[in-house]
Amino acid sequence: MSDKKKLALFDLDHTLLPIDSDYAWGQFTITIGWTDPVEFARRNDAFYAHYQAGTLDVHDYVRFATEAARVRGPRQAQAARQRFMAEVIEPAVRPQALDLVRRHQRAGDEVLIVTATNEFVTRPIAERFGVSELIAVELERDAHGWITGEIRGTPSFREGKVRRFHDWLADRGLQRERLLVTFYSDSTNDLPLMDNADHPVATNPDDRLRALAQERGWRVLDLFKE
Repeated sequence: MSDKKKLALFDLDHTLLPIDSDYAWGQFTITIGWTDPVEFARRNDAFYAHYQAGTLDVHDYVRFATEAARVRGPRQAQAARQRFMAEVIEPAVRPQALDLVRRHQRAGDEVLIVTATNEFVTRPIAERFGVSELIAVELERDAHGWITGEIRGTPSFREGKVRRFHDWLADRGLQRERLLVTFYSDSTNDLPLMDNADHPVATNPDDRLRALAQERGWRVLDLFKE
């Protein structure tokens, strides 16, 4: 029996959720009339294609993705986010994803969500899953405490997820070698952190990750398969 502390790390989009919350927030800003439907959709689709291909410039994307909320200000943005949670996220929260998180929590594992989506979008989603520890893209704030569109510190994207995870451990005085880490993800963008985990789980994996998981003998979990 191992006496190592167990951590369960979860990617968010297409892993715990069957949708991409960042992309969905962008589509929602079109729905509520904050963005031009043609131009925004064109740029959002282009950024999403770069994400899937592993060629995303995360700084450019975060400026774009947060602009609609930034210019509206905190009151309107937070009200819109409440609507987004109720109308878009809540219908996408699946019992099997909640159950998976709860099983780890009941087993005494510490659970973290580690996502490349920004904190404005993901904080309430993590709370909906009952997860208090969130590693997300952190946003710079102006003198009034509102977002500027720039990223603060290391973005939790690709290799940045590993760096942010190790920063999280250091802040808590935890040593990686004394932990057993399980990491669930759907995408090859997360290979750096999957390689760093003791138990990587290819969850709802894209074709490239599924093939790689089978080649390496990793567990494959199709969480949303009916």
